[in-house]
Amino acid sequence: MDKSLIKSIENSLKQHWDLPALSDYKGSVFHYKDLAVNIAKIHILFEQIGVEQGDRVAICGKNSANWGIVYLATLTYGLVAVPILNEFKQDNIHNIINHSESRIFIASASVWENLNSELMPNVDTFIMLNDFSIIRSKQHKVFEVRETLNKLFGKKYPKDFGPENISYFEENPEDLCMINYTSGTTGFSKGVMLPYRCLHNNMVFAYEVLSELKAGDTIVSMLPTAHMYGFSFEFLYEMIRGVNVHFLTKTPSPNVILEAFAALRPRMIVTVPLILEKIYKKTLLPKISKPLMRTLLHVPVVDKQILNKINKALCKVFGDNFIEVIIGGAAFNPEIELFFKRIGFRYTVGYGMTECGPIITYEGWKNHKLYSCGRKATNMEIRVDSPDPQNVVGEVHCKGPNVMLGYYKNEEATQAQFTDDGWMKTGDLGVIDRDGFLFLKGRNKSMILGPSGQNIYPEEIESKINTSPYVLESLVVEQGERIVALVYPDFELMKEDQKDPETTMKELMTLVNTELPVYSQLSTIKIHPEEFEKTPKRSIKRFMYQ
Repeated sequence: MDKSLIKSIENSLKQHWDLPALSDYKGSVFHYKDLAVNIAKIHILFEQIGVEQGDRVAICGKNSANWGIVYLATLTYGLVAVPILNEFKQDNIHNIINHSESRIFIASASVWENLNSELMPNVDTFIMLNDFSIIRSKQHKVFEVRETLNKLFGKKYPKDFGPENISYFEENPEDLCMINYTSGTTGFSKGVMLPYRCLHNNMVFAYEVLSELKAGDTIVSMLPTAHMYGFSFEFLYEMIRGVNVHFLTKTPSPNVILEAFAALRPRMIVTVPLILEKIYKKTLLPKISKPLMRTLLHVPVVDKQILNKINKALCKVFGDNFIEVIIGGAAFNPEIELFFKRIGFRYTVGYGMTECGPIITYEGWKNHKLYSCGRKATNMEIRVDSPDPQNVVGEVHCKGPNVMLGYYKNEEATQAQFTDDGWMKTGDLGVIDRDGFLFLKGRNKSMILGPSGQNIYPEEIESKINTSPYVLESLVVEQGERIVALVYPDFELMKEDQKDPETTMKELMTLVNTELPVYSQLSTIKIHPEEFEKTPKRSIKRFMYQ
């Protein structure tokens, strides 16, 4: 791994010239040499537009090879990338473009049709992500440049374009590289300023712990590349290692994902808990809940044979070629995690946040501790703000090269995010055991204070509720002085099993309360008629239901 992020990208393009790099599933395939050529052409376009190092380029569209090409071109030209989640609403996109002071906005057709260029007055040039055509520009010459781009490229590189023609700038590690606008569970978007050192150290971390991933391997990109989790570990690291990334390009439903796994047999899988939890509930739980199976799973020797068969079947679902499945982005249901651990499934749970680009803790599947989210990542430090960090829950703080510069044009929020001695507050609560493993309990802002001062963590109650096959998702909130669960049931399954929703929820509440201390027991379960609003990493937007 090079000491420079830009040099790492440059060398990867040179070393993996003839290997496939970015593929749209069942669509276009770009080799590393194709990326290099397209990057060079986009650099010519940037030069003619007149943007300079440090200027902002906003990118908004679904995952695609073109998205990856544009991002790499932006990064290697020294511009500040502003990736925008295509799920964001129209007003939010307009606001981000203006707040970030982006000079170029590159958007897909589906995004562009809902926007108004007049509400983004500071943008110099609008470019279509689908084919890099110019939508609008304040400079008339830009249209001519785009039409003659191949000719200009040939003039600049009169001989065949080869690895020797690639030479990018040398970055300052502390300079701003990206502004990533969060879409959190507690409110509005903030522009997280990430320097080159942050992205580079995330790559150093990945290079150390994911060394089994080799040039020529294949992965399937399911998570939004505009979100730091998917961006760092389903795209950027792969580009540095010479891996072939396959973008699904459409909504990654379980059926689409599993079809891609079977066809492509990815070498590594990066996902969120929701995917595994759906597979468990829909595929595994009905089988292991049968009376005969329950009995057999308590018979010595026989239980191991059955668990091995379940593990093999599950591995086959994921393509049966993966090093490990990395789970992050939200809490993993403890009961489901215990089952995956019991069958010997190759999974691990990591932890991070946009403000760290994203990684904070991780441990490989072979050494992963049940219910933990790993140990501190490469060159990072973590602590729990508690008088007894091993036993008393406190806020998790971190420090190191992954940590952001601050929030763009929001000094007040930046200062509030850091302690007086320079540690960044994560807003998450947890404990650290003697071996350095972090165990999260919940979010600081979602914690409920019990009647006698007890800390109640809604996430822990939700994990118990969500183990029911009749629950698709739940949210525990405080209403008055009562603990209430909002539950979005699986109405279809209830109908199949001839279950009355109200009766089923009452029975579930009785069962869950037997597993909870008196001070955190539910007073009622309210049926929520539709799916909860979520962030792109599939966490429920809690602030909308408080």
